[in-house]
Amino acid sequence: MKLQKFIFLIFILSISFMITNCTREVTIDMKIQKQAFGTTPGGQEVLLYTLTNSNNMQVQITNYGGIITSILVPDKNGKLSDVVLGYDNLDSYIKVTPYFGCIVGRYGNRIAKGQFTLNGKTYSLATNNGRNHLHGGIVGFDKVVWTAKEITEKEVLGLELSYLSKDGEEGYPGSLSATVTYTLTNQNEIKIDYLATTDQPTVVNLTNHSYFNLKDAGLTPILDHQLMLDADAITPVDSTLIPTGEFMPVAGTPFDFKNLTPIGERINADDQQIKYGLGYDHNFVLNGKMGELRLIGKVYEPASGRVLEVLTTEPGVQFYSGNFLDGSITGKNGAVYHRRHGFCLETQHYPDSPNQPNFPSTVLNPGEKYQATTIYKFSVKK
Repeated sequence: MKLQKFIFLIFILSISFMITNCTREVTIDMKIQKQAFGTTPGGQEVLLYTLTNSNNMQVQITNYGGIITSILVPDKNGKLSDVVLGYDNLDSYIKVTPYFGCIVGRYGNRIAKGQFTLNGKTYSLATNNGRNHLHGGIVGFDKVVWTAKEITEKEVLGLELSYLSKDGEEGYPGSLSATVTYTLTNQNEIKIDYLATTDQPTVVNLTNHSYFNLKDAGLTPILDHQLMLDADAITPVDSTLIPTGEFMPVAGTPFDFKNLTPIGERINADDQQIKYGLGYDHNFVLNGKMGELRLIGKVYEPASGRVLEVLTTEPGVQFYSGNFLDGSITGKNGAVYHRRHGFCLETQHYPDSPNQPNFPSTVLNPGEKYQATTIYKFSVKK
C-alpha cells in the first residue's frame, strides 16, 4: 500500500513538473530581443527588435523609420519563411529605398503640387514626386530615428515608437507628437496603433508601407496572389496620380476585387486608370464605418497556402502592385526585386485630402487625438 502511494506521489509530481515546464516554454517562446543595427550618418544609434510569439512567428522592427524588416510566418506545411521585401542592413535603407516597411508621415500618399490651405493660410511642402508631395517629403517619418519602448504583457508583445515632429518640419504647421505601437499576438496578428496630437492645426495621415509577397518575399511576381477588397469605388486619378475628387464605381472595371481575384488577371487591361498607375496604384474607398475596426481585405497565395487578412479603422487603402520596382534593387539574401514582385496595402485617408473638400478630413486640431488601427493577420489555407 505504501509503495502504491509512493508511486502515485511520484506520478503527480511528474505531471506537475511537465505542466510547469510547458508553461515556462510558452513564456520563453514569447519574447523580445534587441540588437544593434548600425548608426545613421549623423551618429544616432539604431536598434533592431525581434518579436517572437508562441507559434514561432517572428517580426523584426527597427526604430529607424519604424521599419518592419522581416515577417516570418508558416506556410501550409509549417515551414517558416519571410513574406516582406526589404534589406539586410541599415545602410541600404538609408541610401535607396521605395519606403520598404516603414512608417509614413506626416502625410501618407500624395498632396497636389506640395501645397494646401488651412484656416486661410497656404503651406508649401517639398515636391519630391514630380510636381507633387509624397509620403511626408524629403525627410519624412520613414527617415528619422524613433524612441522605442518594449511592451511585454500576457499573450502580447509590443514595441512603442514615439517621435516629435517639430513645427515647420518639411513645411507642416504645428509640433506633432506621434506614437506608433506595433503588437504581435499569439493569433499571428501584427496590430498597428497610431496616435498623434498637435499644438497647432495641421494635417496628418499615417500608414505603414510594407511590401508583401506571401510566396517568397520578392523572388517572384505577385500576379498569382488572389486579392479581395471590400470596396465599391476608387478615387480615380490624373496622370500624376492625384485624385480628381470623384468616386468611380469598381463594378465592371479592372478594379473590382469584391471577390478573390488574381492580381495579374486584369493588371494590363486597356483602361485609362491602369495606364496612369502602370498597374494598380490607387486608393480604394472602403465599405463600413470609418473609425470601426473591420475586415477590409484578404490575400491568398495558392502555392504556400498563406493568407493575409487586413482589418482597419481607416476609410481607404492604397493598393500598389509594385509597378516601379525595376530590378535595380538587391534586397535580403541577394533577392533582386523586379517589377510587381511585391504589393502594398496601405490603410489610410484618401490622397490629397487637404485639397479635396468632399473627402474625409485629415485636419487635426489642438486638444484632439488622431487615432487609427490596422491589423495584418496571417494564417494558412491547406
